Amino acid sequence: MVEQPLLRTRGAQAGPPRLPRHAAIERKPGFTPSFRSLGALAYEGARVSVAVVDLDSGETVFAVDERLVLPTASIGKILLLIEVSARLTERTVSDYAIADRSVQDAVADSGIWQHLQAPALPIADLAALVGATSDNLATNVLLRQIGLDAVRSRTERLGLVRTALLDRVRDVRGPDDAPQLSVGSAAELAWLFQALASDQIVDATTSRRVLSWLSLNSDLSMVASAFGRDPLSHRGVEHNTWMVNKTGTDLGVRSEAGLLRGPRTGIAYSVSVHFDDANLAARLRVMDALRTLGVDLLEYVH
Repeated sequence: MVEQPLLRTRGAQAGPPRLPRHAAIERKPGFTPSFRSLGALAYEGARVSVAVVDLDSGETVFAVDERLVLPTASIGKILLLIEVSARLTERTVSDYAIADRSVQDAVADSGIWQHLQAPALPIADLAALVGATSDNLATNVLLRQIGLDAVRSRTERLGLVRTALLDRVRDVRGPDDAPQLSVGSAAELAWLFQALASDQIVDATTSRRVLSWLSLNSDLSMVASAFGRDPLSHRGVEHNTWMVNKTGTDLGVRSEAGLLRGPRTGIAYSVSVHFDDANLAARLRVMDALRTLGVDLLEYVH
C-alpha cells in the first residue's frame, strides 16, 4: 500500500495501456491557454486549483495552487470505491453480496437506481453505478454497508491529508451536517490517479477494479469534453488516446480528476473551481476554461 501522496515513482502502468509512440518528438506543449483562462476565473473571484503530473517522468508539468483544499462534490466517492474494492480483494465482502436500499438512503439528483424498480443489487453492481453515473442512492447504500469511518481510515492509511469524503449524500445540508460531500487538493487527487495507474493503491487488483468502475463514467462535460470521446462508450483506445475520469458537480463547484494517455506520454490530472454560480454566464465561463485545460492536456499527450 502506498503511504505518501507526494510519491513521484513511475511504477507499472497496468491501468493506462501503452500506446504506439511518435518517433523523434522533442516538443514540450505548454499550458499558456489554460493559465490564461483559469487565471481569468481567479481574477473574477473564483478559487482555482490544478495539478497535472506526467505518468512516465513523475514530474508536475502544470500546477496552480495545487495544495489548496477546495470542495470537490462527488470526487470523494473515489475513496468509497477504493474501500469497496479493497474489501472485494480481501474477500471480506463478496461481489455478489446483496444490499437493499431503504428510506434512509433515498436522495435525488445524480444516478439511475432511484428510477429503477430493483429494491436491491449486488455490492459490485452498486460500485459500477457510482462509477458510471455517480449514483447518489448507490453511494448511500454502500456507505451504510461499508461505513464512513472505514473510508476515512483507508484514506488516512493512503497518506491523504487534504482529501476526504466527509458525509453521505444529502438533499439538504443542515447546520449539523458536513458543509460539503467531499474536499480535496488537486495535488493529492492527481497523485491518487497516478497511483491507481501504477497499481499502487492497496494492490494491483484493487487499483484496476477501481479504474474499471471509473472507466464507465458518463460525464464528459468538463475537462474531458475536449477529448472527443463518446460519453456512453469510451473504455477503449480510440485515435491513440485512452482516458478515465471522475467529476464532481455542485452549486458553485466544478471538479474533475482523471488519467489521459496518448502516443507521446500519459498524465494524471485534477482541477477544481469554486465560484459564484450566480448566473449561467459565470457557469459557462468555468466550463469553457475546463475545456481549454482539456485541449492543452490532449496536446501534451500527443
